[in-house]
Amino acid sequence: MALTSGSAQSDSKTIQLGAKGGVNFSKITGDDFDDVDSRTSFNVGLVAEIPLSERISFQPEVFYSGQGFDITEIDQDNVFDTDQNLEYQLDYIQVPLLIKAYLVEGLSIEAGPQFGFKIHEEFDSEPNSDSGDLEIDEDDSYVKDFDTSIALGTSYKFDGGFFISARYTMGLTSIFEDDTLFEDVDGKNEVWQFGVGFMF
Repeated sequence: MALTSGSAQSDSKTIQLGAKGGVNFSKITGDDFDDVDSRTSFNVGLVAEIPLSERISFQPEVFYSGQGFDITEIDQDNVFDTDQNLEYQLDYIQVPLLIKAYLVEGLSIEAGPQFGFKIHEEFDSEPNSDSGDLEIDEDDSYVKDFDTSIALGTSYKFDGGFFISARYTMGLTSIFEDDTLFEDVDGKNEVWQFGVGFMF
């Protein structure tokens, strides 16, 4: 059945601002990270929707995103040689710039580049408690301060502004600095996000 512009349009012709939050399931992918587990964290931030036509909007966002990965004792084939459970925490301010297309009223798909700015990095040997944190100083870090990803997702906006969303982001380049001992390590951020929000 063909979609008409009336059934697929955004619910507003004006710029909308909102807030969002949700859960992250993140890890590092690459040849040296086959056996790492995902880190469970959260995201929270702000979103805007700028209508470009009846079906298409531009959606810029800015939000905190807890990322990284977990290493368990049974993980053997990873770049971090350890015999204990560790959580490698990489926290970013993420700025996705998305094009949003409405398929039917309320239901949309979105895609675009995402630019990440690292704000915190640490190892945590006791992820479920307040101890075990080992913060990594910027001078000792092997991880780049800036990361570029591609974001793909979908969302559904209910009458009144409440919405739910799901999104997948995949890093385009390795997170590791080129002039360090991780120079030849291919590790890219990968994140699944599920959340809720409200447009005012």
